[in-house]
Amino acid sequence: MSCNSHSPNKGRWRGLVGAWLLGGLLAVQGLVAPAAWANHPALPDGVKSGEATLRFLGLQIYNARLWTPSAFDVSQLASQPLVLELEYLRSFRAAAIADRSIVEMRRSGSFTDEQARRWNAEMQRVFPDVKSGDRLTGIHQPGVGAAFLHNDRPVGTIEDPEFARLFFSIWLGPDTSEPNMRRQLLARWLNP
Repeated sequence: MSCNSHSPNKGRWRGLVGAWLLGGLLAVQGLVAPAAWANHPALPDGVKSGEATLRFLGLQIYNARLWTPSAFDVSQLASQPLVLELEYLRSFRAAAIADRSIVEMRRSGSFTDEQARRWNAEMQRVFPDVKSGDRLTGIHQPGVGAAFLHNDRPVGTIEDPEFARLFFSIWLGPDTSEPNMRRQLLARWLNP
């Protein structure tokens, strides 16, 4: 359809273009979340809980986004589905991600050296090396374990509920090494 000056729909097109431009501007300003952020395909009835950026010595490491069910109890993390997406801003090897995950998981609970070796091997099997712009998404499956996506493509699962509980506690547990990030990710539920 043409938008020339003789078109009877000219005003309607201007209104649509204006709304599109305003919506884009507000989203860039952080005032309105884009519709794609409202839910995640892995949790279609969920809501975006929060987002945060991990920094280390002033360097940005990754952006994190969390989606939860629309009725969510922070004290019952292990019994509820959730989706945690990490958008990396730097390159990392899978082995480094797995090794750091084990260190951080120990903050939330104890486990044997054998469990640590098994979980580390499982993470290295599932996680790819990442580069800036890559997204790793973890999907908590209560009572089952965790499924993982790399740039929205399934890369594997770790079927161990204890692994999943401790893994997601890296970001969401009360003993996390990043309490400010936890508060930002759980903002919807901690600051109703």
